[in-house]
Amino acid sequence: MSVNKVILLGRVGNDPEVKFMPSGNAVVNLSIATNRKFKNQDSGSYEDKTEWHRVVFFNKPAETIGQYVKKGQQLYVEGRLQTRKWQDKDGIEKYSTDIISDNFTFVGSKSDSSDGFTPKSQDNNDFSNQDIIKDEDIPF
Repeated sequence: MSVNKVILLGRVGNDPEVKFMPSGNAVVNLSIATNRKFKNQDSGSYEDKTEWHRVVFFNKPAETIGQYVKKGQQLYVEGRLQTRKWQDKDGIEKYSTDIISDNFTFVGSKSDSSDGFTPKSQDNNDFSNQDIIKDEDIPF
């Protein structure tokens, strides 16, 4: 048995752009920033460290992300890691690890959304008011 599961809660680093594959399927690539606060052992002060994650959405979730998500908005993402190998322009092999998302939830209040609309969870089910997590509900 094995598990390949990623859970992120972070802020979107750029406005999403929906692209379409030759098959007609929608795809969106996002960068999501997560941060952690830690105590510097030398100075005793607290510092923030930010990590950037590449997240890929396909089909209806990609279209929903493209329609409602804006840079800076909080997003809860579930998915799996996938590493791909490719060659750069000089023929050198490179590797990239992405999170392929199969579930996400918009996080925050109406003021976090530029158009006043507060989208809900997208997990191939109908939207539900019970799926909204507000900033004040998160313990950090």
